[in-house]
Amino acid sequence: MLSNNIYQETKIPTQLERAWQNFRNNSLAMFGLWCLSFLILITLLSPWLTPYDVFSQVGDLLMPPSWDTAGKVEYFFGTDDLGRDMLSRLLLGTRLTFGYAVLVALASATIGILIGVLAGMTQGLKSSFLNHVLDTVLSIPSLLLAIIVVAYMGPGETNILLAIWLALIPRFIRAVYTAVHNEVEKDYIMAARLDGANNFYLLYNSILPNILTVLTNEFTRAISIAILDIAALGFLGLGAQAPMPEWGAMLGDSIELIYLAPWTVTLPGLAITFSVLVVNLVGEGLRQAINAGID
Repeated sequence: MLSNNIYQETKIPTQLERAWQNFRNNSLAMFGLWCLSFLILITLLSPWLTPYDVFSQVGDLLMPPSWDTAGKVEYFFGTDDLGRDMLSRLLLGTRLTFGYAVLVALASATIGILIGVLAGMTQGLKSSFLNHVLDTVLSIPSLLLAIIVVAYMGPGETNILLAIWLALIPRFIRAVYTAVHNEVEKDYIMAARLDGANNFYLLYNSILPNILTVLTNEFTRAISIAILDIAALGFLGLGAQAPMPEWGAMLGDSIELIYLAPWTVTLPGLAITFSVLVVNLVGEGLRQAINAGID
């Protein structure tokens, strides 16, 4: 009984527990996590949170936000040039911009990590050939690559998601391949191989825990890139088509009203900026927490 109490009191926390404790001690990262949770909640519940129909005229044209003397409380963020409620459109736009960006990043991470791990664990011509192919693909900016794909396949939500997915996969492959390949070359992996450890055991118990920082950085960076690319393609008219309330499309449709009705431009722009900032705060906090946990 006494030995059990001593064991419980002197239990060494795991790497995950240390990382979470370090993350909780970072107030800026926790603020980002709460904001990210808020964005995810809005993404999931946006169809039921919108006070008005996002496609119908519900108020006067270009009604200013409620804090303006000419605004009304029932239209908190005002209306656009067609009399549609800005708050409702921004809420539903969370799903079309932020939500789709997360899904695209998850899909890209799944394929990219799998290929990167397989390439990193192998040697010779296959990994060398893949390395040169990735160098060529990554020399093209992701937005330009997405524009090329969309220009070939045509505008639309499905096509831009496919284009961004294809543009993000090489980033994951390259980052994971490099990280895994570097770990495989280290002495402790060679020693484990001599002891009879197979590739799956090495990957799960030794390699993946040591490349968590790389995976975290790439995933959060992929979400930020996807948000910006979806918004940029929408702004250019290559993404979500009117009257869908995608943030980039909303900004592009209202750009000529920036002096007459600035809220129709600044609100979607602030939504894009806020979502990217929150994702980067959480990503940087995770990176610092994992590194501190390893140290």
